[in-house]
Amino acid sequence: ISKTLDEISCIMGQLGFSIEKGPHVEDDYYNFTALNIPENHPARQDHDTFYIKNNNIGIKRKVLRTHTSPVQIRTMKSKDLPIRIIAPGSTFRCDDDSTHSPMFHQVEALAIEKKLDMGHLKGVIINLLSAFFGQDDLPIRFRPSYFPFTEPSAEVDIGCSKENGILKIGKGKDWMEVMGCGMVHPKVLLNCGIKPAEYNGFAFGLGV
Repeated sequence: ISKTLDEISCIMGQLGFSIEKGPHVEDDYYNFTALNIPENHPARQDHDTFYIKNNNIGIKRKVLRTHTSPVQIRTMKSKDLPIRIIAPGSTFRCDDDSTHSPMFHQVEALAIEKKLDMGHLKGVIINLLSAFFGQDDLPIRFRPSYFPFTEPSAEVDIGCSKENGILKIGKGKDWMEVMGCGMVHPKVLLNCGIKPAEYNGFAFGLGV
């Protein structure tokens, strides 16, 4: 995991992205509210999120961060524009089965500049995936999706083949999802004091 995090960080560093880090124990505001996640969203429920016990009535409970997106919020609130950062680190969710761990690792990327669009987002992702998997002709597709914090949003798949129990990355008849992405939602920008009429941005997140 450490080797993979270092490799992704190196590739993104060559694309002009610096590393930002944040606390593992987060406020509800940074983990959910500032990211345009509604109060009734399933991700806020106890069966999805680790809440820190709080006996003080009326005080918002703290959470073990469910993604590294709070780092994006903290960066947009504290750093000068333009911004190009990645947020690698461990995250925590109430998942525990054969394909999920209650602690896992993510790398998220954020760029806030003037006149960014989906073309810039796709270019960065294609460069990252092609370099990481060492394939200039790696099949990559973008599928429309939904996330509260981006609009428009997409999920990204890479080509692969699965034969005799062996997975091979590259040209093949199958696809494997590797990340979600999109343009930063205007409400998220406003929550961070950024005027959407002047700046916009893109973000993506992948599980290591």
